[in-house]
Amino acid sequence: MADRGRNEFCVIEPGDGFLAGCGFLAEVTCEGPREAGLFWSGALGWPLVWDRGDQTAVQSPHGGTKVSWDVRPAPSRYGTRRQRLVLAAADRDSEAARLVALGAVQAGGDDDRILMADPGGGEFWLTRE
Repeated sequence: MADRGRNEFCVIEPGDGFLAGCGFLAEVTCEGPREAGLFWSGALGWPLVWDRGDQTAVQSPHGGTKVSWDVRPAPSRYGTRRQRLVLAAADRDSEAARLVALGAVQAGGDDDRILMADPGGGEFWLTRE
């Protein structure tokens, strides 16, 4: 399904195992390979709670919404990726080095933020707290 802004969403039936531990907003799906899910698990310190085929998901140890990565066989009919995560760190440069060690690459930035990409090419900003 899609809303009026052409933002796609799924309605999942109750009792689906993927929904375990979630609230009303069960999942936010990002495009990317399994390696992206593994990267974000390490970057956030959240456990990998789903790892099946081309889909992975992480979830806060406290529960709540899952963030998942799913490989799509064809480009979205609505254009390029519209999601961009923002991480904040007290020591931005040390955190950038840690994220690179986990598999991210630096892609640019300015004095206020560093543009990075996860192993699946998903861009995110790293800012100071």
